[in-house]
Amino acid sequence: MAGQDQYAGFREFVLSRGQALSRAAYLLTGDHQAAEDLLQEALTRTVRHWRRIERDGRPEAYVRTVMVNQLRSWYRRRRPIELPTASVPDRPGGADVADHVTQQAALARLLAWLPPRQRAVLYLRYYEDLSEVDTARLLRCSVGTVKRHTHDALVRLRKQPAHLLDSHPTSEAQR
Repeated sequence: MAGQDQYAGFREFVLSRGQALSRAAYLLTGDHQAAEDLLQEALTRTVRHWRRIERDGRPEAYVRTVMVNQLRSWYRRRRPIELPTASVPDRPGGADVADHVTQQAALARLLAWLPPRQRAVLYLRYYEDLSEVDTARLLRCSVGTVKRHTHDALVRLRKQPAHLLDSHPTSEAQR
């Protein structure tokens, strides 16, 4: 019974922060299946050291760091990651939900055009709101490299084809 109690805090952590971690994994990979794999791997690595991580008091930061490092490892091994499709799935709900889903799909299409390192830098800098120094530390590169990747990614995003920005891709096809 005592063995089960050692993971009670971990279960509570996953239940309370799982959605946010899942979104972070999706933003890093640009694909739901890859994001699930990435998060699952990060949580598996986290639970092994849960007592120490919980004592440190920053478990979410630990999991996010593991996700970034795991993603780097996947790219080093050239693990193929499927990119999301251009179509948006039908979702029940009001217009707010539909608009939110189409905006996320448009963002995913844009991010899919970026190389993995540029995508990781944008995620860490603008979604996680990390400094250039912290981003460089996490990605194990120089601050100059972070600045370069940020600049190159933003230039590349500004030059994307207009159809990637269209939040209703099927409406153009029906005309």
